[in-house]
Amino acid sequence: MKDILKEIQIAAAEAVLKVYDQTVDPEEFLVTPTKKEHQGDYTLVTFAIAKTLRQPPPKIAVALGEYMAKARYWISGVEVVQGFLNISLADEYWSSLLNDMKASPDFWKPKQPKEKILVEFSSPNTNKPLHLGHIRNILLGWSTYKILQACGHEVYRVQIVNDRGIAICKSMLAWTKFSGGVTPDQAGVKSDHFVGDWYVRFEKEFQIEYKAWQQTAEANAIFEKRPDSEIDESAFYKSYKNKYFNDLSSLGKEARGLLLKWEANDPDTIALWKKMNGWVYAGFEETYQNLGVSFDKLYYESETYLLGKGIVEDGLNKKVFYQKEDGSVWVDLTDAGLDHKILLRSDGTSVYMTQDVGTAQMRYDEFGTGRMIYVVADEQNYHFQALFAIMAKVGAPYANGLHHLSYGMVDLPEGKMKSREGTVVDADDLMKTVIEEAAIAAEEREEVDQEVIRKIGMSALKYFIIKVDPRKRMTFDPKASVDMQGQTGPYIQNAYVRIQSIIRRAEDGGGSYEGYVVNDDEKTLLNMLGQIAHVIENAAKEYSPALVANYAFGLAKEYHRYYHEVQVLKAESEEAKNYRLALIEVIGDVLKNTMDLLGIEMPERM
Repeated sequence: MKDILKEIQIAAAEAVLKVYDQTVDPEEFLVTPTKKEHQGDYTLVTFAIAKTLRQPPPKIAVALGEYMAKARYWISGVEVVQGFLNISLADEYWSSLLNDMKASPDFWKPKQPKEKILVEFSSPNTNKPLHLGHIRNILLGWSTYKILQACGHEVYRVQIVNDRGIAICKSMLAWTKFSGGVTPDQAGVKSDHFVGDWYVRFEKEFQIEYKAWQQTAEANAIFEKRPDSEIDESAFYKSYKNKYFNDLSSLGKEARGLLLKWEANDPDTIALWKKMNGWVYAGFEETYQNLGVSFDKLYYESETYLLGKGIVEDGLNKKVFYQKEDGSVWVDLTDAGLDHKILLRSDGTSVYMTQDVGTAQMRYDEFGTGRMIYVVADEQNYHFQALFAIMAKVGAPYANGLHHLSYGMVDLPEGKMKSREGTVVDADDLMKTVIEEAAIAAEEREEVDQEVIRKIGMSALKYFIIKVDPRKRMTFDPKASVDMQGQTGPYIQNAYVRIQSIIRRAEDGGGSYEGYVVNDDEKTLLNMLGQIAHVIENAAKEYSPALVANYAFGLAKEYHRYYHEVQVLKAESEEAKNYRLALIEVIGDVLKNTMDLLGIEMPERM
């Protein structure tokens, strides 16, 4: 199918060569759909080449317009507005465009040189269930995978499960001390929620212990010796909590003891750890299935936390890293605008950075990927800047292909969430809530199938989150997400359903529309359809599924307007009916495909 944007750019570059005897890159020209207040279909912007040609932009626009109108049959007219050249396309172009789209069902897919790309997303901890923050992470990761795949790349989906450390030991200890041995099945609780409840229980028991300690003479003596005499009791004990946990707490001592037993491979501790993690994994898998996502490979921190030491030792030998007197190994990242980072402690043990260095290399060895995308909240921006700088220093062949898809946190209208206090909104509960909201919204209409309700609810959840630029913090509002008149998933689904209803009611289809003259509303829709490959390409380039989400809404909005203003089945002629049926079928296909890139299913009826 002809890419009209590139065709106009090529024609403009050719005009510069013929008129000014100078060569310019066609990509230097910006081409956009013409604003509705002006005449034309596409606008060529000439300001970027004014300096090169040493001519004022309006004069350039006139000269290019005169040449292009004569040289290209598909240009029917031009209009110059300052340095903007508005181009009207001939009827022949519009007539052929729909034919081209129907003849090439994959016209919406960009064509890029194939790469091997790895996307890491989700990567939860095993001390609690997936929550609202994980949902944004998962949806961004899945959509990025789908968008890159649509561009023709070979994409692998992975996650690294944080299955070790003090947090899971807290859950293990609380279950051992307070549960009486009850299992998730016996308690009637989803298994990952069950483990998360014991994490919360630990925190509650610890708070009781900590408050009781604050009334002791030992606590008072420490408070009296505080460095800052201006700090009050409440603020002091809030800041002292971690030190109390590490140095004085009996519960903290027991939790650290469990961690030491795990590191020593104590059989009973390992058995308990495997049992409770197994409960969590079963719960995670159910949530992933409900979200419609899956992975090609799972990595576990318990298996990767020792990785990277070899790379660090090699870098030390090559003087890429340096060693301090206490034996710890560091890297100087000041040339990258960062600071000095520790890679090995003085006792030779790894830190998180060391693990990530080793994991990146292992993935490259396994998959041969030239690009690795880490979907992680913006709280870790510095960590990934440092990681990528380190990989560049050690000469990793994939270093330039590392990217942190950084995203803002998600709040609810009620405010922030805190996992240790049990105020986190679980992913399962949130999915249930939006499906219930979809059911309430559907009560005003005829009875709707429960599977349709599920699709509407999940569309509401996914679209509302994905439509926001990943870099922005956002608030998720379940009620607003199902608004059939707002910028929502159900609104787009409704456009698709309307199309399918018309197609089902058509007595025949596929007839000739030769000679039909496309109207302005149809040109607008065709223009939008012609831009889809560029939108997806930009979304892949910027790692921003929001671009696809907002395109889908714009197309649905334009179709809804067309639906109310133009007759299809009762069109003024058979040719008009056939053309419009063919057009809305393509629109329906594009809506379905773009929403699929967001992980959203389209119902046939609503």
